[in-house]
Order: sequence, then structure tokens, then C-alpha cells
Amino acid sequence: MKFRKIEEKHLAELKQIVGEKHVHTDREMLENCSHDYTEDLRFYPELVISPGTTKEVSDIMKFCNREMIPVTPRGAGTGLSGGALPVHGGIIMSTSRFNKIISIDDRNLQATVEPGVINQVFQDAVNEKGLFYPPDPASKGSCFLGGNLAECAGGPRAVKYGVTRDYVLNCEVVLPNGDIIWTGANVLKNSTGYNLTQLIVGSEGTLGVITKIVFRLIPMPTENMLMLVSFYDQEKACEAVSEIFRAGITPSALEFMERDCIEYVMRYVDVKIPLKDNVMAHLLIEVDGNDKDVLFKECEKIAAVLEKFEYDDILFADSSQQKADLWKARRSAGEAVKSHSIYKEEDTVVPRAELPRLLRGVKEIGKKYGFRSVCYGHAGDGNLHVNIIKEEISDQDWNEKVPLGIREIFQLCVSLGGTISGEHGIGYVQKSYLDIAFNESQMNLMKGIKNLFDPKGILNPGKIFND
Repeated sequence: MKFRKIEEKHLAELKQIVGEKHVHTDREMLENCSHDYTEDLRFYPELVISPGTTKEVSDIMKFCNREMIPVTPRGAGTGLSGGALPVHGGIIMSTSRFNKIISIDDRNLQATVEPGVINQVFQDAVNEKGLFYPPDPASKGSCFLGGNLAECAGGPRAVKYGVTRDYVLNCEVVLPNGDIIWTGANVLKNSTGYNLTQLIVGSEGTLGVITKIVFRLIPMPTENMLMLVSFYDQEKACEAVSEIFRAGITPSALEFMERDCIEYVMRYVDVKIPLKDNVMAHLLIEVDGNDKDVLFKECEKIAAVLEKFEYDDILFADSSQQKADLWKARRSAGEAVKSHSIYKEEDTVVPRAELPRLLRGVKEIGKKYGFRSVCYGHAGDGNLHVNIIKEEISDQDWNEKVPLGIREIFQLCVSLGGTISGEHGIGYVQKSYLDIAFNESQMNLMKGIKNLFDPKGILNPGKIFND
């Protein structure tokens, strides 16, 4: 695609649409929107625009579609696959002004929100009404709900409650040509035509700009128990995961952290986690519900299962502060690793029983290609975040040799029945590996969908598919 550069006449028309104060060309704003949380990549937009209404979004898209100017939608910029990077310049469309919780319908257990609402703000608002929105990515204190939809975010509690797509009933979306549509209906069952809602969720901002979201909610569980289990062997910790489910227990969270991860976290945040010299991994296991006695029995059953896997100790969090500290440690893992070194984070996922084979394979591939990895993740989902650390690796090996190792890791995932991203998306950094997961027919179908929605290719170009 041949895109146009933004000229003064374009700038004047865009200012007429949203007002001068919502069109930004200053260096500080362009710098802020040139990167997200993906590695150390930088791509600068020509301007940043912040619409505040669906009509304004529509008018911007009509203008950009006519003038062949690329548009990259952007939420809070917490993504890990480069999905919000303006790799072709053009316009960053910020959703920061779309920050209203429009309604919380406690009769129907639904809420209507705008995409710029922060995940944690939304969770707190529904919790006050005794309701629960479970998807809780590590960046929940800053990430926007629109970005969560774009990447189909998960988080620790996905193992019991599901991911973002499981809670989206309907969306208002502006298409690349400026048309405004609703994708579904505010109902729990819908067998009316193709499921456009689920097509938009996970589409990484390439098919349309989300301007409203209707979520389903569930009642808030009143009790939870949290246990930290230390293991002498990291593969044994992974083996224990599927056994817990086979014993008939579904934890509300089941997280894995290997020793290096825990050491990084304790250097990064003021949290102390028991870590003996011979402990190589931890599982963080949470159960929740409405009956403490039932939860106690589940914890006892989990402990009995773990006896087969040579664990060192089980720590039960006995206060809300201790629970908060343990969760702070887990949620800080990505930032802790990032503070240590430039890194590449691969969002691998396999059937949970294959997690030990994945972990073993990742370490073997690292030895083969000369890199060290730090692993943690949502073990209950088989979702392992593999952080490849640059440290002393030369720039040449980092750019040429390490990607070969990453390709082997993804090939291993697919051979084990998994795929190359569980919750971070493909975006910019993983698109060259998509051929591992999909054959030519599948790729052509997806490209055909993109072309149908966006025939001029102006919306979030350079993502998912190679140009």
C-alpha cells in the first residue's frame, strides 16, 4: 500500500473534526506514542489525535480512508506484541477520552463501557455492586478495556473464568470507511448470522475501532484462599499442574514462576518470597467460592495431589496483605525482567499436560542458540511466558540467531498441540512466525477478512500479516 504523508491541509481538517487541542504534533506526545511495552522498539507517528465521540472517530476514518493515511488505534500502550506501534507513521488514534462507564445493569448482570476505561477501574466499579469481571491481565492497573478486547487479554483467573472474549456481548465499532455498526446484541444467546463480535475481539485493531463495549458480568465470589508451593524441580512443578485438574479441582488461578523470575522480582519490588537454595520453582494456587469449608477441603485435596511431586513447602497466605504481596510479586514479573535487560517475551501456549515438555524444550533450545530464558506464566492454561534475555549477546546474534531459536520454540508449541500466542497477540513482532501456526488456506481466509473490512489497508497496517 502507498500511504500519504500528512500535510498542512490534512492537519486543518482534522482539527475541525476534534478541535485543535485534541490534535497533537509536539515531540513529547509523538515520543510517548512511539513505543509500547514491546522490547525496545520505536516507531514515530506524524500526529496523535484524541477523538471523544463515535461520530468523531467516524469522521476521522472517513477522512483517512479518502486520503490514504494510515491510522493506528491505541489504548494505554501496555501491549507486548507491538500491536499499537505506528510502523507506517501516519496517525495514532488515542482512545484516552473514551473513559466512561456508561451503565452497570445489575438486573441483567451487564455493563456498557467505553474502550478507554482502565481495567482495574471497571473491576472496582462492578465489585461495589457485588459483581465480578474476571479478566485481569498483569497490567490491569493501567491497561484499557479496548486494548484488552483487541488482544483478547486473559490473566491469572482465565483458568477458571475464561478470557476477555467470554464476557463480550456486543460492540459498537467504526469501520475503516467510517461506517458505524453494532456487532451483536445484548443477550446471552445469539444465533443470528455470523458472530461479528467474536471476530472483532482479538483482531488487534486491524478491522475496526471499538467505541463501546457491552460486557456480561457474574456474581462476585465472597471467599478465596491462596497458597504458594515451592518445588525442587521446575518440571515437577509443571507436572503437578494437570494433576490438580485431573483430581477434580479447578483453581481460580494457577501460576508458575521459576527461580530466576522470583529473584528478579524480589530485586525489583519490596516483596519477600521464601526461596531456599534448593528451590527451583513456585506455583501460586488460588481457589475461590462462597463457602470457606469447601475451599479448605479443596486446598487439602491439592496438597494431597502435590505429595507426588516432591515439593518443599506450602505457604498459606493468612492475611489480605500477604495475598496482595504474593499477587504483586507475580504481576511484577514482566517489569522485573525488563528492568534487568533488553528482552523478547514469547507468549507460548500448549495443552496444560504438555507444559513440562514445553519448558524442557525451551531450555534445550536456549542452550543450542546461546540464550538464557526466564519463564513464568499462567500454568493452569498451559500459557508460558518465555522471556529471552539479551544480556551479553551481540547485536548480530540477537537479530539473526535468536529469531531462529524463537522459531524452534514456536514449532515445538505447535507440535505439542499448542500455538504461538495465548494472550499477547501477533501484532508486529510475531507476524513472521504466523506460518508455523497456519497453512496457506487459513492465511488466505484471514487476509480475505482483513481485505473485506479494510480494502485500502489503512487501519493498523503492518500487523499480523507480513506486508
